Amino acid sequence: MVLGSPFHFYSQAQYFKSNRSSLFPSSIPADLNLSPPLSAAAAHTSTTASLTSSRHSIFRIKLLFTLFVGFKSGGGFTSSSLRASFSYCVQQVRSYDYHHYLCLLELPLNMRKAAFAIRAFNIETARAMDVASDPKIGLMRLLWWQEAIDKIYAKKAIEHPTAQALSSVIHENKITKGWLKRSVEARINDARRESNEIPEKIKELEQYAEDTASTILYTTLQAGGIRSTIADHAASHVGKASGLLLLIKSLPYHASRNRHFSYIPTEVAAKHGLLSKQGGQIELHLDSRENLCSAVFDMASIANVHLQKARELAGKVPAEARPVLLPAVPAQVLLDSLSQAHFDVFDPRLSRGVLGLPPLWFQVKLKWHSWRGKY
Repeated sequence: MVLGSPFHFYSQAQYFKSNRSSLFPSSIPADLNLSPPLSAAAAHTSTTASLTSSRHSIFRIKLLFTLFVGFKSGGGFTSSSLRASFSYCVQQVRSYDYHHYLCLLELPLNMRKAAFAIRAFNIETARAMDVASDPKIGLMRLLWWQEAIDKIYAKKAIEHPTAQALSSVIHENKITKGWLKRSVEARINDARRESNEIPEKIKELEQYAEDTASTILYTTLQAGGIRSTIADHAASHVGKASGLLLLIKSLPYHASRNRHFSYIPTEVAAKHGLLSKQGGQIELHLDSRENLCSAVFDMASIANVHLQKARELAGKVPAEARPVLLPAVPAQVLLDSLSQAHFDVFDPRLSRGVLGLPPLWFQVKLKWHSWRGKY
């Protein structure tokens, strides 16, 4: 089981229907299929359906053109297969990590190609255990990616679209190998954890979030040519907040698979009466929904502290680095949704829209922060 893998929760397809448009220019790969989320809201208004459809098509073409030009200007494609690999990365992010997909669209054109490849790599490793029918197969996938990173840096060819795109980005931007290895190794160590093994302290979960979420932001900053200790410091806090909050949201999913809340640290569980001993082993049990909500509140409070620390640094973060830190916005949205649900992770409102927020309103909030240069 991969600790805190958020990608099984929702995909863009759950609340939007995407259709290929005959209006796509032939020079743009149709498999990008980037239909805007606005269509879901517009579909409810039949009286303006025709006008909405026209605007929808125009917006799709504009978005596709922007992404495509951004990819070409960021170093160019050397072959049609590499172009297809980057298209695949876009689709993966759009399907399995939609709120971050929207964040990446706010990046400057010259950073998008690298950002999509890096984020797609994160999806491949985060979903490895979830898509495998046998945990051993999932672990083998992660070990394959660990070896793939070594091969990429040794300039060996790998027949996998995400690996091909990542290889291109790594060699164009000279991305530090250690960050990518650190991410994969953290997931491998977690995959080897037994379902009834419970972290003792929340610091362990913070470290996991740092190793998996923060490193993605570090590599994106580096790919954009941004060298700033302050930006890295802010990215560390944003990654920890995002990782912790998505882990909290994933609690019902993990409990449904192994019947344990094994990702609530024992120090938090003991404080709220969620620990019990059976056969000499410590286990977490949901004897009280109220106690569980209190435990979730404590964990969410740690994430909130990281968000506040990241924003305290905003005035010193270089302007060009702030779009990379936009994942702080969906983290805040999820924190607010949890608060409105009284930190009940079983509240169905958390699974609606984008992290509990209507899709259109989420985009407005994200665009507002981007336009103001905030995160």
